[in-house]
Amino acid sequence: MKFNGFIAALLFSILVAWFLPEGPEVLPLKTITDIGIGFIFFFYGLKLSPAEFKAGFYNYRVHIIIQLTTFVLFPMLTLTFAPFFDTGTASDLWLALFFLGALPSTVSSSIVMVSLARGNLPTAIFNASLSGLIGIVATPLWMSLFMAASSDFEFGAVVQKLVIQIILPLIIGLFLQKFLGDLARKHSKKISFFDKTIIILIVYSSFSSAFSSQLFTTVGPVDLLKLLIIVTILFFAVYFGLGLISRLMNLGVEDEIAAKFCGTKKSLVHGSVMVKVIFGNSAANALFLLPIMLYHILQLLVIAVFAESYRKRAARENHIQ
Repeated sequence: MKFNGFIAALLFSILVAWFLPEGPEVLPLKTITDIGIGFIFFFYGLKLSPAEFKAGFYNYRVHIIIQLTTFVLFPMLTLTFAPFFDTGTASDLWLALFFLGALPSTVSSSIVMVSLARGNLPTAIFNASLSGLIGIVATPLWMSLFMAASSDFEFGAVVQKLVIQIILPLIIGLFLQKFLGDLARKHSKKISFFDKTIIILIVYSSFSSAFSSQLFTTVGPVDLLKLLIIVTILFFAVYFGLGLISRLMNLGVEDEIAAKFCGTKKSLVHGSVMVKVIFGNSAANALFLLPIMLYHILQLLVIAVFAESYRKRAARENHIQ
C-alpha cells in the first residue's frame, strides 16, 4: 500500500483547523475557494477527451448499471439507515449520509483502479466522466427533497450558484477544449494538484468554522463509529451487489471490474464543491463532509486491495496461456 499524500494532507488540515480555527487572516479563503471551484470545473471541461469518451459510449448495459447504482440505488440504500438516527430523515447526521449517497462517482481514482485491475478502461472513462456531469444536477435535486423547508437550502439560490460556479466554467472549458485540451491533458498532474489544493482549503475552512462554533460538541465518538459502520456496510453492499448483477447479466470480467469499481466510488471533489455551493460558509459544512471523507478513505484502501488481486489473477492467467 503506497502512502497517500492527499489523505494525509486532508487529515492534517483538520488538525490545523482544530488548533487554529480562526485561520490566517491574510488569506481570503472564501474568495480563493469560490474562484478555485470555478477553475476545477473549467479544467474538468478542458480535460474531457472526446475520443476516450466516444470509445466507451456503446457499452450501454454497463453504463445503465453504474449510473442507476450511483444516482438511484445508493441514495435509496441510505434511506434504510434513517431509523438508526434519533430524528430519522430530519437528523443532520443522516442528511450528511444521504448527501454521500447522492454524490457522483470519482473520475481519476476510478480510472486508475480499473486500469490497475485490467478492467474495461474506455467504459470506466466514459462512466466516470458522465457521472460527474449528471451529478451537477442530480445531487442538488436529491438534497432538495429533504431540505426544501430548511433555511439553509434555497433551491433558486443553489441553481444560481451552480450555473455561475460550475456549469458556466464547465461549458467554457468544453468550448476551449479544441484549442487547449491537449495542453490540459499534458499537464493533468499539475491540474490534479491544483484541484486537491482547493479541496484541502475547503475542508480546512469547513472544519475551522465547525470548531469555532462548537458544532462537534453534538457529535460524539458513538456517532462517528455509527457513521463508519454504515459507510462500510454501504460500500460492501454495493460492491458485492454489483458483482452479483454483473454475473446475472453475463458481463465479462473486464466489464464487471468497471461496474464494481465505478459504481462504488463517491467523489470527495464533488462533495466538497457541492457543500460549498449548497451551504456557502455554514458551520454545518464539516458535518456534511464527515461521511464522504470516511467513505473516501475506505474506498481507496479497499479498492486498491481488490484491484491488486484482480491484477495478479490476470497476470497468472496470461502466464498460463
